[in-house]
Order: sequence, then structure tokens, then C-alpha cells
Amino acid sequence: MFKSGLIARAAAGVATALMSGVAMAEEARSQYNLPKGVTEISREVYWLHNAVLIVMCVIAVLVFGAMLYSIIAHRRSKHPKPADFHESTTVEIIWTIIPFFVLIGLAIPAAGTLIKMEDTRNSELTVKVTGFQWGWKYEYVGEDYEFVSMLAADSNKARQLDSGIDPKSVPNYLWEVTNPLVLPVGKKVRFLITAQDVIHAWWVHDLAVKKDAIPGYINEAWTKIDEPGTFRGVCAELCGRDHGFMPIVVQALPETEFKTWLAQKKGIDVASLGKAPPVTQEVPVTTTTETAASPAEAAAAPVEVAAATPAAAPAAAKALSKEELMTSGKKVYDTQCAACHQATGLGLPPNFPSLVGSKIVNGPALAHIVHTIKGQGLMPPFGSLSDADIAGAVTYERNSWGNKASVVQPSEVAAARK
Repeated sequence: MFKSGLIARAAAGVATALMSGVAMAEEARSQYNLPKGVTEISREVYWLHNAVLIVMCVIAVLVFGAMLYSIIAHRRSKHPKPADFHESTTVEIIWTIIPFFVLIGLAIPAAGTLIKMEDTRNSELTVKVTGFQWGWKYEYVGEDYEFVSMLAADSNKARQLDSGIDPKSVPNYLWEVTNPLVLPVGKKVRFLITAQDVIHAWWVHDLAVKKDAIPGYINEAWTKIDEPGTFRGVCAELCGRDHGFMPIVVQALPETEFKTWLAQKKGIDVASLGKAPPVTQEVPVTTTTETAASPAEAAAAPVEVAAATPAAAPAAAKALSKEELMTSGKKVYDTQCAACHQATGLGLPPNFPSLVGSKIVNGPALAHIVHTIKGQGLMPPFGSLSDADIAGAVTYERNSWGNKASVVQPSEVAAARK
């Protein structure tokens, strides 16, 4: 009885040790190896990477093993007279044929994966990605919605020299953004990737997507995410001084949640999605996200017009106090503008000029508003922000850091868009 119990405990200890070893090996592999990712292509890339790594290790062991054996077994003290053979046709044939088949064995699956990576046909959603110093602009093609994504305000503050903030205290330090790119799960998404100023590179390793963003040129890529989650990436091209501060965050949502999110961003009444059209309606109205905001249907179905009204419209009709505009504007400025113009408004000359005493900031309000909406030079357009957000940001810039200009109302922003 005692022996059997001892054996059982020993077996349990061995099993625990083995499981711990497997867990440690898995953790080490996940830390030092490529991630498997969440797409079919990323898993194929992971498999190819491991296959090539194994082949390289085997070759390294054989070559360095042969060298080490030769150095030891045929050293001068053991064989003072060197061999006088000149060549071996058999050996040369062997070390020519074996690498040939190894390369063929790796090239066939690699070529198949590369062909798949370039096949953007039959995509169900297209997103245009534009890189700029230092951030990304995303446009949902055909959906009339776009936005700018930049380094999150807390990371931007912590990275400043003598900020006094411990980077370890900031969640996802330098890996968080103001607005993540939201994509649906299970849908093939096509990317059109370009740049506004210099060459960037859009890279999200969990999606196995890495493409150069080149001014005046459009590269294509695609992904089909298999599971919900948040996936992070970076600009993989040395694009300037703050190259390390333009992260990428992709948030994958189930299709229904994605449609709800997109509808909210476009200002569509989410409660109206999925409702059947009224019985008295002469023209049937479809209720999918893609057609809910169609101008033609809005004209044919007056009951849906209110649901398709942009969310910014009510804000534009309401005059806000200077205190309200300054409070909301500071939040918008910290998240959208501070990465380039700094929290102090001093900018990053010569690319991003100081806003302190700026001619634009202290000039006519209309010119300042249009400059913010449409962008200019290295500054991207921020027209995707609501009228209230733009009015707040412009008012904050015009009344901070010693600037003393006029207050801008959302109604002025709405008028400037026309």
C-alpha cells in the first residue's frame, strides 16, 4: 500500500513537472516566436516561419558539426601530413541535390501563401488607410465615414521629456490610440494603403498584414479576422523623428456589433435598425446598415429621414458658452492635436508649427475652421469630427497659451462645411 501510494505521488509529481515544462515552453515560444495570429494567412505564415527555422537549425547543426569534427579529428597533432585528395564528385552531387529539394519543398507552400496574400477579390468591406506624420487616417469606402487615429493622450504625455510620469503606470504605453480601426469578424476586408507625406508602413502582425504606404501610390492588402479582440501594430518604416509614436490598434467585433458601431458613428438611429417598414409605406425600405442612410431611400421614406440625420446637427443648433467650448475643446485637442502640436501648443517645428501667436489661430475664424476641417500640408483633415468637437478644439486653440481670439460656435462649423 505504501509503495503504491509513493508511486502514485511520484507519477503525479512527474506529470506536474511535465505540464509545467510544457506551459513554460509554450510561454517562451509565444514570447520569442512569431504570433500565430487570428487569420488563415497569419497561421500559414507562422507555419512557414517554423518550417524554415527548423530547416535552418538542421543545416546549422550538420554544417557546424562537420566543421567541428574536422577540426578535432584532423588536427595537425593527429595528422601531421595532410590528405592529398583533390575532390569528390559524389559529395558535390549530394550537397547540390539535397538543397535543391529543400528549396523546392519550401518554395511551393510559400508561393501559395504569397498568391493568397495578394488576392483581394470578393472583399466585403474596403478601408482606405492613409499614413501621415504621425498618425493614420481611416476611410470606410462607400460608407461615408472616416476618422483620424493618433497616439493616445496619456502615452503622449508620458513620453515627453521630464514629464514626471512613469511609463509603466500608463496602460499599453505607446500602444494605444485615440480611435482604433474597427472591423467585422468573419468578413473579408480590403485595405487601400497610401501616405500623405513620406513613406510609412502599416503593420499588424496578428493579421499578417504589412504594406508600405507610399505617397501618390496605392498598395492593396486584405484580412479576414476569425475571432473578436484587439490587435496592435506599428508603423514599420522609419518615417521621421517621431516614427515610434504612431501605433496601430485594430478592434474586431462580431458583425452585428460592427454594424451597430458604424451606424452610431454615422449618426443613424440604432433603434431603427432591424425595424420593419410601416404598413402604409408605399416604397419598401430595407433596414440593413449599408442602405439605411441612402439618400434615395431617405427621400422615398420620410419616416426614416430623422433616423439618418447626423448626430452633429442638434449640436450645431445650440450655442455653447465659452467655458463649455474650452472644456470640451481641451479634451479634443489632447486626443487629436497634442501629438503634433504638443500640450503646450509649441508644436514640433518645422513640420508642425507652434500655435502660440499663430497667424491662423489668431486670424479669421472661418479660415481656422476650414484649415481644421480640410487640413493642409502635413496636417490631415479632421472633418470626420462633429461640429461641436471642431468648435471646441478651435475655440480652445484660439484662447489658450496667450492667444485671445474669438469663440467659435458649432453653427459656424456647420456653415463652413457647405
